[in-house]
Amino acid sequence: MRDVNCRCRMKILDTAELKAVIEALLFAAPGPVRLEQLALAVEAEPDRVKRQLDELEKEYRHMQRGFVLVELADGYQLRTRPEHAEWVRRLHSSRPVRISRAALETLAIVAYRQPVTRADIEYLRGVDSGGVVKSLLDKRLVRIVGKMDAPGRPLLYGTSREFLEFFGLRTLKDLPTLKEFTELTRESESLLLDFEAGIEEEPSPAAPEESGEG
Repeated sequence: MRDVNCRCRMKILDTAELKAVIEALLFAAPGPVRLEQLALAVEAEPDRVKRQLDELEKEYRHMQRGFVLVELADGYQLRTRPEHAEWVRRLHSSRPVRISRAALETLAIVAYRQPVTRADIEYLRGVDSGGVVKSLLDKRLVRIVGKMDAPGRPLLYGTSREFLEFFGLRTLKDLPTLKEFTELTRESESLLLDFEAGIEEEPSPAAPEESGEG
């Protein structure tokens, strides 16, 4: 009698088929896909999948396609070429959005000093940062990673996977050094931060609740 609980294995894909299936998975994915996820989906060894990803990356780059394969946020994603951003915006009838300087400062503090409290951010910036922190939380570039073991148990903030994706980073190790970061001019900031998504600083001191009790 056949075991009804048995799993039927997919056929082993040859190299050409494997590359095509990986391409299809990347195309259909809503965000970066981890190597382990791809390997599990195609039932192949991660090393074999990685070789095909490397081949696809080279093919797209050399063939001057309208998209590229990038490694970011600990995963792989198909993205339109940066030089085609203006045409993409025209299609979606959107205008370029740039992150505000206040949000950039706050993100830098969180990225380089995480985990960090709102009080730490405000001490370093010298101004109330409740509105900016709330905006970054709403955009999911910053996340709550815990609570400090101190009176009032203030919330601790860190960067998210979306932060890595937003800035095109594989891991936090790919962040520029603090010296490089602080030497960015306003002009270079505009170039760096002209992404499909963006943040606008919100007006106000509508800060998230800092106490963990309640």
